[in-house]
Amino acid sequence: MFAYRGEVTEVNSAGLLTLLEREMEFSEFNPLGRKRLFMFVLENLQNITRHGISKNDEVTSLVVYSKTDDGYTVSTGNALKNSDVKGLRKNLEKINSLEPEKVREVYRTMLQDSSIGHKGGAGLGLMEMARKTGNRLDYDFLPIDDKYSYFILSKTVDAGGKGIAVPGAEGSFDSAMVANLERTMKSNDIIFIWAGPLTHAISKELLSFSEATMRETDLEQNLHKRVFATLIELFQNVAQHSPGFDAEQKYGIPLAMIRKRPTSFIITSGNLIRKSDIEHLVRKLEMVNSFDEEGLKKLLKVALMGQDMTKVTTGYMGLLEMARRSGHRLTYKFEEVNDDYSYYTITVRVRARSQKSH
Repeated sequence: MFAYRGEVTEVNSAGLLTLLEREMEFSEFNPLGRKRLFMFVLENLQNITRHGISKNDEVTSLVVYSKTDDGYTVSTGNALKNSDVKGLRKNLEKINSLEPEKVREVYRTMLQDSSIGHKGGAGLGLMEMARKTGNRLDYDFLPIDDKYSYFILSKTVDAGGKGIAVPGAEGSFDSAMVANLERTMKSNDIIFIWAGPLTHAISKELLSFSEATMRETDLEQNLHKRVFATLIELFQNVAQHSPGFDAEQKYGIPLAMIRKRPTSFIITSGNLIRKSDIEHLVRKLEMVNSFDEEGLKKLLKVALMGQDMTKVTTGYMGLLEMARRSGHRLTYKFEEVNDDYSYYTITVRVRARSQKSH
């Protein structure tokens, strides 16, 4: 449903949590279930910001939200020193060996121990996760090199907020799957992927999260603004062509993805579209792609002045804005789904000003 590969900070942690909250508005989770899942995510993100090591873009954190038939799975990954693995593994093994009632008892004892929390209380945080959701915490440690390991922590929670852990069952914890996702994102320079409803509320949270994340990088301000503006136009483009929630759930859910290259960002959106809308949309896309940067500026000026734009129709302005801000042709594709629908993807490359080409 959602995957983010990058540094987890106090600034963007709020967005990561709120994004899950917005998506869960479509679920049947009761209030207690939501509260317990949010607690697990919150404690997990705090542990990463306090104890995780973000060496560089090569080794950084991962946050993944997945839907299952029973509920939601939240998985995270972050680097840590090999010298910390033994103690953390011991804590996790102890927690997983305790019965639920015993977890609560040990947690209360830890709260009364003033020596705990010296470095943020990693053990206390793990105990809190187990106390709130019950059952075991799924985890693994994967070696990176002679100094670091990659720590994966995962939890599947049902609609009532209780943990699900059935070893060997379909959908049970598989650290290799999480590790493979991290490698795939790394090799393709992917910052985040969203695959799910793109309502106004969810789009707003994705924009806020993207802005908070980019604000903490050394991006040139102008590039930051153009990436943000392009995302807005892409989300509106998805909303404009949506055939409805039910059709999307059955035949193809919306998608948004950002990739980061040294001198550019590559932004892709995907959505289900009625076949009857394709020919009309292609004409607009080809018209926009036929102009160079100067031509796009002049055309935009004509449109903003309210002059005769009868050649084009609704949705043209968004495509025009995307092309103008990126300084690059719009790349698009339609893949047939069935007799009624196709899946429409559009990709925009937003370059640094000194790197723009046509």
